Amino acid sequence: MNEEAIQGLKPERVWHYFKEISAIPRGSKNEKAVLEYIKKAAAAMGLKSKQDKVGNVVVFKPASPGKENSATVVLQVHTDMVCEKNRDVQHDFLKDGIKFNREGNFIKADGTTLGSDDGIGVASLLSLLEDKSLVHGPIEGLFTIDEETGLTGANHIEPGFITGKIMMNLDSEDEGVLYIGCAGGLDTTITVPVKRKPVTGKVAVLNVMVRGLKGGHSGVDINLGRANALKLLTRTLMAIDEKVKMRLVSLEGGSKHNAIPREAEATIVVAGTDVSTVNSILIDSEKMFKNAFATVDPDVKVVVEKGKKAKPAFDDKSKTAVLNLLNSLPHGVIRMSSDIRDLVETSTNLAVMKTTAAGVTIVTSQRSSIESEKDMIASHVASVGKLAGAKVRPSDGYPGWQPNVNSSVLAKAQNVYTNLFGKEPAVKAIHAGLECGIINDRVGGGVDTISFGPTIIGPHSPDERVAIDSVEKFYSYLVEMVKSVS
Repeated sequence: MNEEAIQGLKPERVWHYFKEISAIPRGSKNEKAVLEYIKKAAAAMGLKSKQDKVGNVVVFKPASPGKENSATVVLQVHTDMVCEKNRDVQHDFLKDGIKFNREGNFIKADGTTLGSDDGIGVASLLSLLEDKSLVHGPIEGLFTIDEETGLTGANHIEPGFITGKIMMNLDSEDEGVLYIGCAGGLDTTITVPVKRKPVTGKVAVLNVMVRGLKGGHSGVDINLGRANALKLLTRTLMAIDEKVKMRLVSLEGGSKHNAIPREAEATIVVAGTDVSTVNSILIDSEKMFKNAFATVDPDVKVVVEKGKKAKPAFDDKSKTAVLNLLNSLPHGVIRMSSDIRDLVETSTNLAVMKTTAAGVTIVTSQRSSIESEKDMIASHVASVGKLAGAKVRPSDGYPGWQPNVNSSVLAKAQNVYTNLFGKEPAVKAIHAGLECGIINDRVGGGVDTISFGPTIIGPHSPDERVAIDSVEKFYSYLVEMVKSVS
């Protein structure tokens, strides 16, 4: 499947390496195999590499003859990918490679995330490191780990691990856009303790499910108004609870802190005589959601299946506390930037809920390009959790990347793009977490940085796809940028 999908695509070596790394499972915190592949590929190219304690790898490409005194440029990518799949897809992200195919101008996976974020960046960097015809200054190819679930590699990179003072991050998702800033973020985890009581009598066990949502990246796509499966399920359960005596057994939904939840389900118990009422409520809920989200999530479904033997359910107080908390937690855009047009300044993502022995654990993710506003929305989320009597645990978070409109590498990047394609690139900040600001801080500051990439649609969801023509433009631009800074 993969070989046929890339047949005839340009640049040939970029797609070759993308095919190769797609065969290697590389979810966050499972990058060992792909890092070994990168080190072996570098050795086959005759290039030296080194690895730090946390796992980051840097590959050194010496300058072309006569370019030894040029500035060292760092080309930076992350090696992990978000692992999401549709419920009906059989795929083990710890063992199985990604299967993809070509659909018109796009490469798309078969019911899973594609990993073009940041697999195209990794493949492009390997292709460039391999290219012996390129005239360039010293290059440091930096491959970081665990960007998607904690920016672990960037946060633990050792001072002196890289030396370049110019950095190009190859991890953005709009060809023709140069990014010069990004949001900072943190996660807030809320655990609601619950008490249970046995279920007795003649009852029906039902699994109520929300399916068919698009989901997406909790930074890049948060402003699109897509539905959140956790929110829709909560509304449905509260509607049921208003009409019949409902016992709540479990809640599950979402899987990643940085992905808008696409699916969610609850196991409930009702009297056998109330099943028809529940079915009617589910039909009404689906109609309501299809109307409300007709443009952005037209395929939303609310379905029910007969469950297994009844297990002890939440007592009424616990059920009410959990549903009211989920209903009250904010989700979506909190504020747009007053300074940069169309930039989301602050947002929060109601990301994951899971029933455990300790109760119901809810994971949320807050982002902002202003540090104080990031702290504000995190405090808001924490307060809602505390009002519900929950245990609240914030993560350490990560800083944003402050835009520098006077950057010399930005000026060069704009000129190169205009000369290459006959039009000016857009210059933006992004409401997502990039490693640029963190790496700059870790290596001592003073690194002049930009970020650019091909066009990737639907990252962090099984709808992820990369535009084929944008990859060729992105790579040719990368090559010209490397030449230019030398």
